[in-house]
Amino acid sequence: MRTLLELIRIIFLFFIVVGIITFVINSIYLKIGITAEKYAGFGFIAAFVLFFVLYRNKWQFSGWYKGKGRQKLPKKLSKYLVLSAIFLLLLPPVLNLFP
Repeated sequence: MRTLLELIRIIFLFFIVVGIITFVINSIYLKIGITAEKYAGFGFIAAFVLFFVLYRNKWQFSGWYKGKGRQKLPKKLSKYLVLSAIFLLLLPPVLNLFP
């Protein structure tokens, strides 16, 4: 039962957090004159990666599931993933410069 509750919690957090991050990213892109639909995939992937890092390093320890395998991501991997997400967020403005 705890596993099911944790799965529901993950899905709920995913839709809320990734939805908010994606909305903010698309709003910023529109404000600076970038077509959000053309580069929406980059923002969604970046939001998903940031959600994954947040969940694995913080939120998994506050949920219902208390089983094996609950450990933080290695610091180097966390930094790599966050830098990759930042790169994905900065890529559309650069690509928009080259029509």
